[in-house]
Amino acid sequence: MSFIIWYLVDSFAFFWKVPNLPMAFKVWFLLSLVSMKKREKNINIPALLFFIAVSQASGLFGAIATTPAIDSWYVYLNKPFFTPPGWLFGPVWTLLYLLMGVAAYRVYQKGFEKKQVKNALYLFATQLGLNTLWSYLFFGYKLLYIAYIEIIILWIFIFLTIKAFNKVDRLAGKLMIPYLLWVTFASFLNLAVAFLN
Repeated sequence: MSFIIWYLVDSFAFFWKVPNLPMAFKVWFLLSLVSMKKREKNINIPALLFFIAVSQASGLFGAIATTPAIDSWYVYLNKPFFTPPGWLFGPVWTLLYLLMGVAAYRVYQKGFEKKQVKNALYLFATQLGLNTLWSYLFFGYKLLYIAYIEIIILWIFIFLTIKAFNKVDRLAGKLMIPYLLWVTFASFLNLAVAFLN
């Protein structure tokens, strides 16, 4: 449990120090967590940790393809002016996977036996799989245009997941918005890199 607490605090501490991240977003994130704490009187710790772990595992599987390419192939690509520094990707994705896990947990807590909850979580699982697949298409197989088509499909499934989450738990839907925004940015970056190379 102490490791989990350390991990959450460390992720949050880095997040708070990220340069150029709007203060409004940081405050919104804090309020979201506080809101969750107030509404959830009995937090199901095993379920919460499960959904966070599943989300983070998606990132770890993707990192198998991403990590070797970041310091080799990716370095030598022509990139657009709006490419963020390489060190930013890992921490941002770690935080996004954390938010995804919390969002999925909140939906699950509404009752997995309910059709709306099941459908929402099936969409969540689908977009998580597509998320991992993109890393292999872009960094592993270096299929830049195929990866771009796939990230558009991913974006659609994230959007559908947010809509489904909103019907079950509005805060869960809101917790997925930073992820959608980041993937929107990543899709433009993917297309630009493909065009330039």
